[in-house]
Amino acid sequence: MPGTRKLGRTTDSRMSMLRGMVTFLFENGKIETTVARAKEVSAMAEKMITIAKEPSLASKRKVLAFVTKEEVTKKLFDEIAPKFADVNGGYTRIYKIGPRRGDAAEMAIIELTK
Repeated sequence: MPGTRKLGRTTDSRMSMLRGMVTFLFENGKIETTVARAKEVSAMAEKMITIAKEPSLASKRKVLAFVTKEEVTKKLFDEIAPKFADVNGGYTRIYKIGPRRGDAAEMAIIELTK
């Protein structure tokens, strides 16, 4: 279930971080982060893509309430969601890349498939 990890932050801080990471993922196609954060970002990104697959005003408002940039929302509705029109889930992929040098946290790359 998405949203069950606290990631060592308060709710406001955690949601802000996730919103920024999901926006950055849609903007660039992939990001490098810790495994726990990648799993949370994956769940949120898949929810946003599923909502964006139906191009209605209500779905655009739902996505705009979460994604922080309007141009990224436009890209999500115009480019990303149509690629996944015939797919039911599995829009992101997580690759584990080993421990981080400073604190040995397990790192991962999360990217959009296709």
